[in-house]
Amino acid sequence: MSNNQIGIIGTGNVGGALRRGLERARQSVRAAGEDKAEVRAVAEWADIVILAVPFGALPDVAATIAPLVKGKTIVDVTNALTEDMKLAVGYTTSGAEELQKLLPTAHVVKAFNTQFAQHMDSGRLGEDRLTVFAAGDDAKAKRAVMDLASGIGFDVVDAGPLANARLIEPLGYLNIQLGYVLGLGTEIGLALRRRRTA
Repeated sequence: MSNNQIGIIGTGNVGGALRRGLERARQSVRAAGEDKAEVRAVAEWADIVILAVPFGALPDVAATIAPLVKGKTIVDVTNALTEDMKLAVGYTTSGAEELQKLLPTAHVVKAFNTQFAQHMDSGRLGEDRLTVFAAGDDAKAKRAVMDLASGIGFDVVDAGPLANARLIEPLGYLNIQLGYVLGLGTEIGLALRRRRTA
């Protein structure tokens, strides 16, 4: 796996877990919280920018980094939910597609949002590898994100074009519903089982 400069915007549970996993995979990582000067500095330095912020913060973050991310890969880790925990968009668009409109010169990839933060530093639930679904329109950008996820320890699935974020985002919402609303807790994870052929 090639070594990239990875910038993480967001220093909460998700951002912190991804940073640990990526650093263990020997990637160069810098992170920024809410300070806009720090956010701009990290976005300018990075080859790949991971947005691990609340969904509602995306427009402001996108406006802050837009001049600095031309041609760069942007990883949308957000759950596209409203403040009252309902799906914010769906069917005809997705949070990731709306982010792409805000960052038209960058390459947005949807990934990581279908797993709980506590599993993001290892890609595993016990001995079981969890699945990251990656959707994006730029093949090179999507491959780079898939390589990062694999380096952390995830099983990675190419989930097609960015429009398929319309399917991935509700899958993340299902995971949240199962864990928090239906009482399964956060020691759960989603995995695609495949029969491997030679």
